[in-house]
Amino acid sequence: MTGVAGTQGHGGVAGLVDAVRAGEVDLAALGESMHARMAELYPVPRSLTGDGVRATLDLLDAVAPLERHSVPTGYQAYDWTVTDEWSLRRATITDADGRVVVDTDDHTLHVVGYSTPVRATLSLEEMRGHLHTLPDHPDWIPYRTSYYHRRWGFCLPHRLLERMEAGEFTAPYDVVVDADLGPGELTWGELVVPGETDEEVMVTAHLCHPSIANDNLSGLVLATELARTLAGLGRRRWTYRFLFAPGTVGSVVWLAQNVEGRERIRHGLVLTGLGGPGPLVHKRSRRGDREVDRAVGHVVARRGGEQRDYSPWGYDERQFNALGFDLPFARLSRTPHNEYPEYHTSADDLSYVRPAELADAFAALLEVVDVLENDATPRNLQPHGEPQLGKRGLYPTTGGQAANEAVMAMLWVLAYADGATSLVDIATRADVDFAAVRHAADRLSRTDLLA
Repeated sequence: MTGVAGTQGHGGVAGLVDAVRAGEVDLAALGESMHARMAELYPVPRSLTGDGVRATLDLLDAVAPLERHSVPTGYQAYDWTVTDEWSLRRATITDADGRVVVDTDDHTLHVVGYSTPVRATLSLEEMRGHLHTLPDHPDWIPYRTSYYHRRWGFCLPHRLLERMEAGEFTAPYDVVVDADLGPGELTWGELVVPGETDEEVMVTAHLCHPSIANDNLSGLVLATELARTLAGLGRRRWTYRFLFAPGTVGSVVWLAQNVEGRERIRHGLVLTGLGGPGPLVHKRSRRGDREVDRAVGHVVARRGGEQRDYSPWGYDERQFNALGFDLPFARLSRTPHNEYPEYHTSADDLSYVRPAELADAFAALLEVVDVLENDATPRNLQPHGEPQLGKRGLYPTTGGQAANEAVMAMLWVLAYADGATSLVDIATRADVDFAAVRHAADRLSRTDLLA
């Protein structure tokens, strides 16, 4: 499990971030590789449970070895009960002339997730309450589910429904949902990359959406690539835990199963929607002032992104931030859910997700990890006025010119190194990248100026 770090030979995340900033890492090739990985995952019929989840974990396991866990149907996790397992083989609507009108072999979104098995011959009017379309986007297939209420249904382009209404196909229709729905298990995958301490940074991505690229697969491929990369680094301050679970119920189950483990979480990050257009968006934790908020907020701001306050709607940051757990979880995305028309439709496909955006998101994740790994609260040991940098070899020998970036970074560190202000807070105040302040603090700490 080598990843970018192994191929570049850098001994820590700081060195890898510096290499990325210097253009020594082929981010374009990395973006293409992650996009190709998404193409493998795209056709798998995922849902909350079932064969699709296990097949997805198989593909992720080939990139970063995962440990599987499961609980049985009926397992009670706080207010949630694990529902039956659902595995789809195929769902079709065929007209009286034998023409297949709708087929999940063409697109997995064609069936309502968790549809009950059915074999029936019906008129269009009898089917109508089971058909879902998007009249405003007549060529797109909507994504619909019915996890906790037993029903069946199909999703199709509105233009196809209009053709059925116009009599282009011959009624009645044979309707088949060939699926298993019954007692089974809910499965998830985890990967732990050990560090110098057993206190953890937790990164999560949901895996329950079928054939939706940005909203589902971008988080999965970025998390697995980050796991593989961190495992290839020589030094890690924190232990990193990666969780790949079905949305909502999967995270609640994990929290119920890991009462002691969740106490080790010091920083948490939910990844989703990172491959489409739009700037990076940081959704703060419920408290809004956790260390992970400062780390993600700094990186996103430096990259021209947006900061959003917490709201109890979205992805699994809602579960980890819930009052009973109050864990420090932020979310990183691009344009958030419900704010782009392709969301939860067939238009969120592989063409909507761009390799360059995946690579840029990965570079941002490395910078967040750099902050979490290397942030500190320095103390100025010579606080009575500006110290003489020149006699310590830290200042240009020719005066009368503007201070360069490296000198300014050192001056910023010395100005705020009161033993209580962190490096990332200094970088944010100075409006420079964390890496510049990290380098400045490192140089100063080699002298008698900084502890």
